[in-house]
Amino acid sequence: MKCPHCNHDDSKVADSRDVDDTVRRRRQCLACGFRFTTYERIQTGNLVIIKKDQRREAFDREKLATGIRKACEKRPLPTGTIEKLVDDIESDLVGSGKPEISSSAVGERVMDRLKELDHIAYIRFASVYRDFADITSLKREVDTLIDGRPLASQLPLIPDEEFSAVGRRRKAGASKHL
Repeated sequence: MKCPHCNHDDSKVADSRDVDDTVRRRRQCLACGFRFTTYERIQTGNLVIIKKDQRREAFDREKLATGIRKACEKRPLPTGTIEKLVDDIESDLVGSGKPEISSSAVGERVMDRLKELDHIAYIRFASVYRDFADITSLKREVDTLIDGRPLASQLPLIPDEEFSAVGRRRKAGASKHL
């Protein structure tokens, strides 16, 4: 393993731990003494994704992570949430035992998980994945999320007491004009 600091070819492993489906290794360069961390993951080279146009493409974990990161951009999610989400989806896909999986099945798995995690990230992902033709189809999707109970990890856009106060002010303003 090359040292990221001095590029020396040799390092020793100071600590090794299993973390979910990966192995975390703490290493020290034998030339300069620089400490760094590496992660080892089982390679899933056999999994093939069938695209909508029937092309076949090797599963790309980084491509999946990039799409999820874009949907979750600037959302108040705890550190490591996206990596965990990608790990879970990848484990699901590999665990299915199927050598080929449709891209729509992957997209549905992502949407199911994002729906539980963060409504805004879900809508962002759905707007690209489902390619909404018009505002009505987007509204229909948003309406499916509205069931009166906020997610525990979601922050309200407007606190309930402020929302109620705004409604009272609007009603008072409307009665002046009558």
